[in-house]
Formats: sequence, C-alpha cells, structure tokens
Amino acid sequence: MAPSAAMLINGSSDAITDFVLKQGNGVKGLSEMGLKDLPKQYIQPLEEIISDAKIMPQASIPIIDMSKLDGPTVAEAVCRAAERWGFFQIINHGVPIDVLENVKESTHRFFRLPAEEKRKYLKELSPSNNVRFGTSFSPEAEKALEWKDYLSLFYVSEDEASALWPSVCKDQVLDYMRRSEIVIRRLLDVLMKNLKVTEIDETKESLLMGSKRINLNYYPICPNPELTVGIGRHSDVSTLTVLLQDDVGGLYVRGDDDYWIHVPPVNGSLVINVGDALQIMSNGRYKSVEHCVMTDGSKNRISIPIFINPRPSDKISPFHEVLASGEKAAYKEVLYSDYVKHFFRKAHDGKKTIDFAKIRI
Repeated sequence: MAPSAAMLINGSSDAITDFVLKQGNGVKGLSEMGLKDLPKQYIQPLEEIISDAKIMPQASIPIIDMSKLDGPTVAEAVCRAAERWGFFQIINHGVPIDVLENVKESTHRFFRLPAEEKRKYLKELSPSNNVRFGTSFSPEAEKALEWKDYLSLFYVSEDEASALWPSVCKDQVLDYMRRSEIVIRRLLDVLMKNLKVTEIDETKESLLMGSKRINLNYYPICPNPELTVGIGRHSDVSTLTVLLQDDVGGLYVRGDDDYWIHVPPVNGSLVINVGDALQIMSNGRYKSVEHCVMTDGSKNRISIPIFINPRPSDKISPFHEVLASGEKAAYKEVLYSDYVKHFFRKAHDGKKTIDFAKIRI
C-alpha cells in the first residue's frame, strides 16, 4: 500500500528516504501528494534562506549579445563579466531555439516516467556510474535535504550515451550538447586570450573541457518554499557551466555585501558561469561565485546545466602564462578528481571547496 501524505509527514526519516529515494519517487512524488506542510527533513537553517531584505531588486548580471563576439567590445564584456560577476547571460548564441525547447520538453518527459522506470537509474541499480538519478545533493552528508530531483549524465562517448542514457531524452540532450559546444569554444577562446594564453593546444583543451556532464534538474512545487532550498549555496567545480532555464525563475547569485541577485529567465538565453577550476587556472582572475536556487510554491521548475570540466586525471593549477609576469600562484596543483571528490563528500557550503586548492601564506 502506498503511504499517505500524513504517514510520511509524521513518520520516521527512514520512511521519507524509502519513498523518495529507494522507491524512485523523488521529491516530485512528495509534491504530487499535495502536502500541506514540508517534511521536517527539508527544513533548512534560517541562514540558508534568502529573505526579501537580502535581495537587490534593481541589480542584474550582464546580458551579452554573442552575435558580435568577433568585435573587441563584446569580447571585453565577456572577460569583464567573468572577472567582476562570475555570471552572465548570453543571447544570439547560435544554439537554435527549437533545440532548447526540445531538451526542456525531454526533461519533463523523463520526470513524468513512473517511479519504477526512474528507479532503474538509482546509484545502486544504474547500468553505469555515468548515469545517475537522484535527489537533493549529497543526502548522506546533509543535515537538511534540498527540494530537487535530478538525472546526471556524464558524457564519455556518443556510443555509450546512445546505449545507456534514457531513451526518452537522450537524443535531445545529445543534440543540445553538440550544438552548445561551438559557443563554449568561442567563450573559452576569448577568456584565454585575455589571460595571454594564445594557443589552446591538446593539453590546454583537456584542462579546459576534457570532460562534460549534463544534469536535468527538476524542482517540484513546494508546500513551504520559504523554509527550504532547491539547491544550497555553492560554487560549481567546473571550468564553465552553461545553464538553460525555463520561464519560472529561482536562480540567485551572490553579489556585493552579502546581497543576492535574481537571474531572471530571458527567452532563448543561456546563463554562463565561471567554475572553481577556471578560477584556479586563471589564478583568481576569473571568479567562481556562490549561487543557489529557491523553490516555488505554485510552479514546477526545470533547469539544465552543462558542466565543462577538466578530465578527472588532469592536474590543475594556475596557467604559467598568467604567472609569467611574476604574479605569485594563489593555488597549488591539485588532481581534479580529488577536488571533485572533496566537493561531493560534504553538503553545500558556499565557497569553501576552493580552500582545498588555496596556498596558505
């Protein structure tokens, strides 16, 4: 017999874990029960919630028209945004609107699957470590859970993706990843030239974009959005992240003086943000910035980030071109897989992951 909402709310945390995670229902399953109250496991500490008083309503991250990227003005705007904000939105980027719409629809298609279908991709059952359905961020390490389900797909090859990724979304996801690669390369080219890295050889290409992962994120309607988060405060561990939002909104970026800036959905745009790996490789010139996702009480939200990363076996450190003028390295050399493991073995904690690579003075 399926549990009732009351049974889950009043039951043990094991009952929630079993229903949400082990049975494959996710928080989507909880949301669709019509809960009136948030289960206590999802109630976040007050400091994790962004109050209205902490939001800068007039502030916004830059919106950059990529159709003129070949000119110096736009290239300069990209580099300035990466240095100052760590976040910017791009329009006229060349990825067709129908490709963006198709991948959004395929995301909804995956999350509409019955729980027993999604359950096949749980960590313990998935045919590959590179295909993972889950919920929250790191449930074993978190004191309070995040109100989010996800499908995480680590790209190895077209053949593996075709064989192992869920059939309801794989074609659209692969198309989106292929089409976005052109704009990613253009952005990295501009950002590297600003660092005096004039040639992206095979080694540099591996460090910048040797591996890729895409997440399909689902944030269901939340009964008490003021008590929890979709994703807690963190910076990404990527080189760059390319994010496709739907029209609901909920992404917030940390600005100056502990204030937060909403990143409103712009039709057809992609949100770009600097990750920790690029902050390290640029010796802090480009900034990875804390961000989080708030939940919504009336609409389901999806988002689709592509994480462009070094390969797990790569060692990352500041580029020698950046240090050539005598600038001191702020970060030590670290094995990228060690850095990523450090990130995933703890709950979201703002910008603390970067401390793993900092040189102590």
